[in-house]
Amino acid sequence: MSLDVTRAEPHLHEARRRLEHARASRLAQLRALDETGLSPDDHLLLAQRAAMERALKEIEEAFMRVDDGSYGICVGCAKPVPAERLEILPYTRHCVACQRRTA
Repeated sequence: MSLDVTRAEPHLHEARRRLEHARASRLAQLRALDETGLSPDDHLLLAQRAAMERALKEIEEAFMRVDDGSYGICVGCAKPVPAERLEILPYTRHCVACQRRTA
């Protein structure tokens, strides 16, 4: 059974909107990098591309958490991730304390 986030709590609709914006931004950044004609010797641009691809993967995983109802719950401590953190980094899986422990 799939959760209809348009009818769910308003914060889930807002979360989906933020995630869609983050995904569109990363995709635009990737297109811009691709247009520069990356060379295998350009380690900085290759690192940026890899970071954007990781962020896109995390964004897709966040969409799945919205759908399964676990969005906004820290995977480290199972406590709610503060709304302020989700506003800044909508695809985060961790609260600040748990993120520090995983870094």
